[in-house]
Amino acid sequence: MKPFRVILYYYYAPIADTETYRDEHHLFCVEHHLLGRIIIAPEGLNGTVSGTPEDCESYMNYIRSDERFRNVQFKVEEHDKIAFQKLHVRVKDEIVNSDLNVNPLVRTGKHLEPSEFKQILNDPDVVLVDMRSDYEHEVGKFKGAVTFNMHNLRELPDHVHEIEHLKDKKIVTYCTGGIKCEKASAYLLEQGFKDVYQLHGGIIRYGLEEGGENFDGKCYVFDNRITVDVNSVNPTVISKCYICGEPCDRMINCSNAECNTHVPVCHSCAEQMEGACSPECKAHPGKRAYDGTGYYVSNSNHYHPLQGLKSQKKNLKKMKLAARTEA
Repeated sequence: MKPFRVILYYYYAPIADTETYRDEHHLFCVEHHLLGRIIIAPEGLNGTVSGTPEDCESYMNYIRSDERFRNVQFKVEEHDKIAFQKLHVRVKDEIVNSDLNVNPLVRTGKHLEPSEFKQILNDPDVVLVDMRSDYEHEVGKFKGAVTFNMHNLRELPDHVHEIEHLKDKKIVTYCTGGIKCEKASAYLLEQGFKDVYQLHGGIIRYGLEEGGENFDGKCYVFDNRITVDVNSVNPTVISKCYICGEPCDRMINCSNAECNTHVPVCHSCAEQMEGACSPECKAHPGKRAYDGTGYYVSNSNHYHPLQGLKSQKKNLKKMKLAARTEA
């Protein structure tokens, strides 16, 4: 057993006062020493947090204690250290950027549990469709899956024509944790696809519960691990080093902050190039110091990590003052 946990989850449920809930949510994370990224939107929650097993358990209980989120499903992984360096709890318009104008609470693809997904992998009438970004499926994907050359889910409408000829097949969408597929599968239904499914809990849950069979490569994740192993049954490497071309499933962000591209780069090339993806990026004045990981904490111009805590303390102070005045 490892000393820390990483929790991945999402849940679609209406949140009326997102600002207040953001402050409350953030305060809980601060008090329980949790780091990570959490998005709160009128349509629900999306988060990845990391901390000790005890603090992560408290967090899961906190989420489920709210009637709106009592059925949330958590993917829990063990890790050697906390998988984040900061805490961000942000309010956004959507819990996953899509602009697809669909509501998964009204209509979405049928959920396939990991065990069900495993049983249909070799069905000739089944087509697996990867709903992740190009840099994600470059380092890992299911055998035979259809992939799109898109950088984010907003580009899906530009690629649907690539699978138009498969409308008579069983379409099974998948992504990292399941959240993108809720909207992607709903969009496919809107576009006239009749038999649409989604892997419930995504690649991560399939790996945890079913051993990840037939997932080639590694799974890209959005924390400082960058990629994680999924397949313990028949693993293989499908990506190549961006610089030397040798087999490599080690992803980095280019050390040039203005580039920041996500590419596989082997240890040797990364050291030689100081974490840069090209000689031009290596010589660029915006190059960051390479620490051997290829992971860099991004700066944010949005919600400050202490804003929620300050708001809660300010409100508490007002309440105490009002109580003394009334007395």
